[in-house]
Amino acid sequence: MSKIAKGKYTAEAVAGFTHRTAMEEAARCLLCHDAPCSKGCPAGTDPAKFIRSIRFRNVKGAAETIRSANVLGGSCARVCPYDNLCEEACSRCGIDKPIEIGKLQRYAIDQEKIFKMKTLVAPKEKKPGKIACVGAGPASLACAAELAKAGYKVTVFEREAKPGGVLTYGIVPTRLPQAVVDHDIAQVKGLGVKIVCNTEVKAADLEEYDAVFIGTGLWKDNVPQIEGIDLKGVYSAVDFLKEARTKKKDFGEELKDKRVVVVGGGDVTTDCAVTAKLLGAKDVRIVYRRTIEEAPGNISEFHYALSLGIGITTGMAPDAIKGTKTRMKSATFKGFYDKDAEMTVSADFIVFATGQKAEDMSEVAPVKLDDKKGLIKAPKGKAGDKYFAGGDIVNGGKTVVEAVAEGKEAAAAMIAYLEKKGVK
Repeated sequence: MSKIAKGKYTAEAVAGFTHRTAMEEAARCLLCHDAPCSKGCPAGTDPAKFIRSIRFRNVKGAAETIRSANVLGGSCARVCPYDNLCEEACSRCGIDKPIEIGKLQRYAIDQEKIFKMKTLVAPKEKKPGKIACVGAGPASLACAAELAKAGYKVTVFEREAKPGGVLTYGIVPTRLPQAVVDHDIAQVKGLGVKIVCNTEVKAADLEEYDAVFIGTGLWKDNVPQIEGIDLKGVYSAVDFLKEARTKKKDFGEELKDKRVVVVGGGDVTTDCAVTAKLLGAKDVRIVYRRTIEEAPGNISEFHYALSLGIGITTGMAPDAIKGTKTRMKSATFKGFYDKDAEMTVSADFIVFATGQKAEDMSEVAPVKLDDKKGLIKAPKGKAGDKYFAGGDIVNGGKTVVEAVAEGKEAAAAMIAYLEKKGVK
């Protein structure tokens, strides 16, 4: 992939299509009658339709197709694992290489922003009922948008200072710039959705609403309980990325010329490592317990990390963190496959990108929970009585596009519930 930044924390790392390259790429599409790419998108974005529009110079039509199915089309264009979904299903795979669907989607939404295209319109007719969405992450925003398009009044509550959830606080800007997230959220607001930030709701606050969607995500630390885990310099990925996004200047000073180790093998791992490097850390290393082939992260993200000088060590699992009474100085690892192998790494910071857990949902709403993981049980979006749920708090932490799909599914269930109940 072509790099456009190797030292700026807020600059996108991958260049998008120009008008000419977008048209050239769209011209490669076989215009399949029964397009397998469209079947490969969880959110139903219909790549076959929007690529056809781009091919025939109807960029606004392409943006309308994307937005109508996925209100977060700009963000998904950057972070969606296309190579495992629509691009993997592309018919050109058997000829040369798949169409770069993600970059074409990005091009269409970028053009929408540049030329201030109006691609979503709020309905004039409003339906009765009050609806609340708890959390302003991908699932909630997608759910709220679908409900608003159907004519319902929706209020989204977010405990943080800005909406977006993981899009705003959990992904490095080189992969997903905040301006892209803000533009997506503006589309949701444009449908009439009200977003209230700095507000943490409890069950009693939701009693006045006719239907409630829970999309709070996973924000509780999931770090290994090993020696030294409480020392200064030890971070969970969520806290590390949030500190960087909200306190970039001060956090950059803290990281400058320091040594950072990031534990994990997913996209969040590379996000943390890239963040540390671009904010000034002199030595950054990723340590993963399995092989790189087994890592769940996108290989292109690992390539980008390597291009920045970030080292990658595999086959080693964290064993202990050593240091003074308050500050870490090093981390020890033991072999995951070779039990006799050991490794000690000097480090000022260690970041555990090993997933997140659910917070206690019992105080938020009377919903059924998984006894072991604390996730909400919500088959087809229904979590109990007037409560619905979707996204990471239900699926345990999957992709943004799957959160969007679950938000849409829950919205459909909520509409059916409200119509059946006859809310006035």
